[in-house]
Amino acid sequence: MRRQILKTATIIVHDLVATALAVLLTFVIRFDGPLLTERLAHLPVLLPPFVACAGLVYRAFGLYRTKWRFASLPDLANIVRAVAVLTLLLLVLDYVLVSPALFGIYFFGKIAIGLYFVLQIFLLGGPRLAFRYLKYSRSRQSAARAASTPTLLVGRGHDIEVVLRAIESGAVRKLDPKGILSPRAEEQGQTMRGVPVLGAVSDLEEVVAGLIQRGVPIRRLVATPSALAPEAEPEALIARARRLGLPLARVTSLGHAGRGAELAPIEIEDLLLRPTVAIDRPRLEHFLTGQRVVVTGGGGSIGSEICARAVAFGASAVLVLESSEPALHGVLSRPALTGTEAEVSGVIADIRDRDRLFRVLKDFRPDYVFHAAALKQVPYLERDWSEGIKTNVFGSVNVADATLAAGAKALVMISTDKAIEPVSQLGVTKRFAEMYAQALDAGRAPDETRLVAVRFGNVLGSVGSVVPVFKAQIARGGPVTLTHPDMVRYFMTVREAADLVLTAASHADREARDPGAGDQRAAVYVLKMGQPVRIRDLAERMIRLAGFEPGEDIDVVVTGARPGERLNEILFARDEPMVNLAGIDGVMAAKPVFADRAQLQAWLDRLAASVAADDRAAADRVFGEAIPDFLQRAGVEAPALSGAG
Repeated sequence: MRRQILKTATIIVHDLVATALAVLLTFVIRFDGPLLTERLAHLPVLLPPFVACAGLVYRAFGLYRTKWRFASLPDLANIVRAVAVLTLLLLVLDYVLVSPALFGIYFFGKIAIGLYFVLQIFLLGGPRLAFRYLKYSRSRQSAARAASTPTLLVGRGHDIEVVLRAIESGAVRKLDPKGILSPRAEEQGQTMRGVPVLGAVSDLEEVVAGLIQRGVPIRRLVATPSALAPEAEPEALIARARRLGLPLARVTSLGHAGRGAELAPIEIEDLLLRPTVAIDRPRLEHFLTGQRVVVTGGGGSIGSEICARAVAFGASAVLVLESSEPALHGVLSRPALTGTEAEVSGVIADIRDRDRLFRVLKDFRPDYVFHAAALKQVPYLERDWSEGIKTNVFGSVNVADATLAAGAKALVMISTDKAIEPVSQLGVTKRFAEMYAQALDAGRAPDETRLVAVRFGNVLGSVGSVVPVFKAQIARGGPVTLTHPDMVRYFMTVREAADLVLTAASHADREARDPGAGDQRAAVYVLKMGQPVRIRDLAERMIRLAGFEPGEDIDVVVTGARPGERLNEILFARDEPMVNLAGIDGVMAAKPVFADRAQLQAWLDRLAASVAADDRAAADRVFGEAIPDFLQRAGVEAPALSGAG
């Protein structure tokens, strides 16, 4: 942090000195003799306030938000805007306020002011561009020395340029780009940052053979997001890479000027989904910058991604709360959380331990709490039903209460699409936790804590997701097992899940400042996941993407639905009124449906007694009263809901 402050201070001093120098050079170039002497005599009075004013203008136009090594055209545009403001200020001062009244002459004059405009842009922009070029030259030399893998880049020009910048800056290492394959005909034969476009994706075999003849054996392919879009036919690229025996990696993110560009192996699930929902990055950066964040269950697949995204969007401190020591160690060792300016720490704590949870949150003083800790495997919770109640219900109650006691701005509770008209212990425990959060959130003042929930579909890559199971079965040679041939599910990526959580928190935070929202504020957020996917179609496509034919090379076997499973997932209950989220694409929301706090507490007391007595029937009766759809799964008429709000 001290180093960053010193760098920023150095840049500020440079810009202020450049401003004073620009004014001085303007006079020296424009005037001579007595005219120059007269103006230089007045500079000690006029120059300091002008330089101070210039510093404020530079700050207002964001000249200190970007590192010089990443200086770009937008930064140059900001310099031009800032200097234009100062030039207009000089015109006003010289022609209206100062010169006619004090000196009887125009102190600068129109020609001198125009000259100042040019000199000031040069003195501010020139060193930035020179520094960037110096860093660029050094990084190119370092990359050339360190490069060990001759690589072909695949994708459209705008994506390729970002990857090349990342290689030059050192963000992506050990790659030596020898050529580019672009799907755009107009890019054929061109060069991008010194790397030639050698053909289209369909020319892969010929391009590789031609490079081998020239003594350049290609060892790797790197695909940008545009190369994996459905219209680019990524299956053909994978098949060609497999025939050539070339490892194929993908670019997982494209940060500004290469910052944040990452590579990962191509996974089958990368090709299974609709286009990823785009998020409002400036919204999340504005929302999270400087905030203190707690993530329960932060060592899990979703929790760890929330931690990484919170750090990426500028959180000042992140506390990972995890009951598993290996999981805690794993997330704290992630590159995305190490070596950052954010203060990242972790504690071993179980959300079932109410006293411990209260102490941890009170000591950390979070701004936002993201509750990802849960038991979520349907078959296990059907068998070990009481453990699901202890964690998903009472653990969530503890998190909600501790969040309120710590004075956080918002709690985002992670739920599931199985919570709607639930037929499983997972669904009913999650729905009960939603209702508790909604009851606490009702009627809260604008400056008090918001409590909302986010419902996920199936998260690709999370523990227990169907895709890793299918991949393992395919790797063993099959069979791939389905519980029902007509089962359909919604799917989302881990990153989409994490970004949805953060977006929900930002919207809830904004609603909290709206005194007119009242009890009609959004309570549950859901990602627009497109059309659900038929699991059998998913399995067959995965088999084909792995290079096999379903039914011939690898069998698909139906084993029968398990307890707690249903064929179709839904996103909202019939009685949940929808909310229009203006300005937030890709996200839907609903208003709360819940029981009052006294009724909820009575149900909680009865659930605790049911768990203590190991009486599942009693627990089911409580859930049936609170969530009538639950008992109807077995064709039993549920008791009437009392105290609904």
